[in-house]
Amino acid sequence: MAQVSVEFCDEWTDVADNGSLTIGREADLIIDERNPFLHRRFLAISSIDGLWWLLNVGDRLSASITDNSGTMQAVLSPGARLPLVFDQTKVVFTAGPTTYEFSIHTTSPEFATIPRELDDDGPKTIGQVVLTDSQKLLILVLAEPMLMRDGESISSIPSSADAADRLGWTRTKFNRKLDNVCDKLDRMGVRGLRGGPGRLASNRRARLVEYAVMSRVVDQSDLPLLHKAVQEADEARRAAE
Repeated sequence: MAQVSVEFCDEWTDVADNGSLTIGREADLIIDERNPFLHRRFLAISSIDGLWWLLNVGDRLSASITDNSGTMQAVLSPGARLPLVFDQTKVVFTAGPTTYEFSIHTTSPEFATIPRELDDDGPKTIGQVVLTDSQKLLILVLAEPMLMRDGESISSIPSSADAADRLGWTRTKFNRKLDNVCDKLDRMGVRGLRGGPGRLASNRRARLVEYAVMSRVVDQSDLPLLHKAVQEADEARRAAE
């Protein structure tokens, strides 16, 4: 049977053969014992019928799951489970104000991601996310802590007020553009950005960041765009004083 290990904050934890590993605030693998928003036991890795599975054993939080290439993405809701079939599976979730990431490594995976050569002269992929400059800046200012991390780690998503201030936007403008981005992705089928019919999810900033980073909508190469915009906003503030 394949061997499974978890990497979190540069530390490795092996899962015993034919055993299980719980992950949470008070679990085999402790993520953050000081965060009351995190379940005591949130996720579990278990061997079931000769295959390793990731299970959501909590009753409130969801986790975003992707393979190392970002070509597969899923949301693991409470009570759901997902087979660990890739050599590396990335897990991202938010509890309260804090976002966490760890990776699960599997020897002898059931599936392998095959790199595909892209033809720059060919037609673009239908369904690709097309963002305006301001929409991309909005995502970048929220995702910056996660993009700047080095490996599996912990990061905090800025509040809407702090993000708006950095860009030199009013909070009304920021919230309107956040609505537009979430609406656009919701129409494309991205889950977790709405809490129900016609109602935006309360944790949409966290879900937006998870989706954008894990689906490569933004990456570290985009950060200079944000830094330039922040610098221009600072210069405009100084000129107005």
